[in-house]
Amino acid sequence: MIELQISHHEEGLTPVELLQRRIPAAPAAYLRQLLRKNKVLLNRRPAEESSLLSPGDTLALPESARVRELLDAPPPPKVTILFEDRNILIALKPAGLAIHESLGHENDNLLLRVRKLLKERRLPCMVAPIHRLDLETSGPVLFGKGRAAVSALGKLFIEGDTRKVYLALVAGKLEGSGTLNTPVSAKGKVKEAATGYRSITSSGRYSLVELELHSGRTHQIRQQLADAGHPLAGDRRYGGPTIAGLQRTFLHCRHLGFLSPFDNTPIRIDCPLDSDLERVLNRVLPNDGRAEPG
Repeated sequence: MIELQISHHEEGLTPVELLQRRIPAAPAAYLRQLLRKNKVLLNRRPAEESSLLSPGDTLALPESARVRELLDAPPPPKVTILFEDRNILIALKPAGLAIHESLGHENDNLLLRVRKLLKERRLPCMVAPIHRLDLETSGPVLFGKGRAAVSALGKLFIEGDTRKVYLALVAGKLEGSGTLNTPVSAKGKVKEAATGYRSITSSGRYSLVELELHSGRTHQIRQQLADAGHPLAGDRRYGGPTIAGLQRTFLHCRHLGFLSPFDNTPIRIDCPLDSDLERVLNRVLPNDGRAEPG
């Protein structure tokens, strides 16, 4: 058996809660299965799911390849919190991490990570994302904590009372500023869409562009830039150019802003490019004259 000693910091936890802390790679369903089969012992007797642990207790697990594999697995990445109060949580979504559970992302997604974080804090409130970012897009994601908060924050997005600004590396020379107004295909229908753009710098082959959404259609930025002849770097679906070292679509939400519907506090989240995108940018565009996004 594999024995775990309970410390005073773990007093009052159930066996599943304790094991999730000690073995973060272990799915809760697997741990409950071990308990139901009486394979987890508390002080040498079968542990109950409802048992409350005390300092000095011993929790024992069966010696098996599966348990050893989970014990040796690296812990899942932590959630990076950019802002939080009693109603609002804004988390950083890295590229490649889905927001919701979907095919291939059942066991790890941003919503699941946020739920686990709140559970570890013993804050069992309902939590839900208010908007979405594509799988390969990085940046801040707004969550509501509790049904009333989710409803109030969702209304902000429906009424357009938020500001989302993106940085994109696109093909070709895109200069000046303006608005992309081409219609976008979304959910089998063609819908109107608007995206403001401002060119930051260009090498002729690539341009760094700041984009602001004025509507929220699926793949809006990607479709409109491709229609304008300037597809996103790394965007295989819409014909974007391939760049050595770029393993994703070069699209990053760098700013999220809104007035809190709860106390009218202005919330402004600025999120710089990650190191991978910064390295690609430094290689394909000169630093000299590269203006800071406004």
